[in-house]
Amino acid sequence: MADVGRRRKRAFIGSFTAAGGPGIVAAAVDPADGRLTFLSSLNGVPDPSYLALSPTGEALYAVSETAEGAVAAYGLAGDVPEPLGAPVPVDGSGPTHLSVFDGHVLTANYGSGSITAVPVRADGTLAPAASGVLWHSGSGPHAPRQQGPHAHHVGPDPSGRWVVSVDLGTDSVRVCDLRDGSPVLHRECALRPGSGPRHLAFHPGGSHAYVVNELTPSVTVCRWDAPDGALKPLAEVPVLPGAPDGDAYPSGIVVSPDGRFVWTATRGEDVLSVYAVEGGGEALRLTATVPCGGRWPRALAVSGGFLYVANERSGDVTWFALDPSTGLPRRAGSLDVAAASCVVLG
Repeated sequence: MADVGRRRKRAFIGSFTAAGGPGIVAAAVDPADGRLTFLSSLNGVPDPSYLALSPTGEALYAVSETAEGAVAAYGLAGDVPEPLGAPVPVDGSGPTHLSVFDGHVLTANYGSGSITAVPVRADGTLAPAASGVLWHSGSGPHAPRQQGPHAHHVGPDPSGRWVVSVDLGTDSVRVCDLRDGSPVLHRECALRPGSGPRHLAFHPGGSHAYVVNELTPSVTVCRWDAPDGALKPLAEVPVLPGAPDGDAYPSGIVVSPDGRFVWTATRGEDVLSVYAVEGGGEALRLTATVPCGGRWPRALAVSGGFLYVANERSGDVTWFALDPSTGLPRRAGSLDVAAASCVVLG
């Protein structure tokens, strides 16, 4: 594969093909002003709603958020992602999130309430998942969204020791080992019933995590004990300064690389929330909300002093320049991508 160090910075955008999205879009990133410029698109699998880069940046992985559920691999030697073999079933339905960890692609399967570990070969291609599936169990008080488990996020902790999965249906975060290619439950950490946790982001200090809740518009601040693999909820803070005007469904959450700020996105209200991180990660203080630049912000990414928002229903990725002293986003531009659902940069 090509020398990553000589490659220009790029963004990769996932979309819902069932809603008219183009599949996976590649865009050039201008490091000076954050601008995205369209390079190519590839309609390789249905509904590649979430993407993840390999640690080297030489490969891209995409879920296929369908009832059958699959994950696909792409090489990134050029400006058009190149398929690396056929998509691999995840043995679960509706995968909504994925990450790369310890020689595997991990998927969170919302429909089946499970997580899957798919082996990655040395050349970046995917091997069959075999028995690498952990099935969640349980439910919550919110009908009909919590009648059963709905895994919505999966990824490694900062220590690289644990796999952490967030389940909207069971109001919990599961901590797992990866043993012989299979996720094995270590501990389940309960959050407030009915909160509907969706995604999790770790503080770069490694001792705190923030869980954005979809069913109640809030963020749960947690202490993370890496040696013990334990998550302890400390406080729940709102994503809005007052009661929502209508629907309010938080979606994405990111932490600034220096650990000073946290940003969330809320669909319906269509705003970004800005938090100041206090107490070394122990507390979040809501400082502002600003329009997301479109409608139905589904996912966020932060890179090089810019915040990127995938706005699903307005069909764009909007970027914001970040004030280094306040973390306040200022809209700087947008790129049209129908049914945009995710953006990653590398």
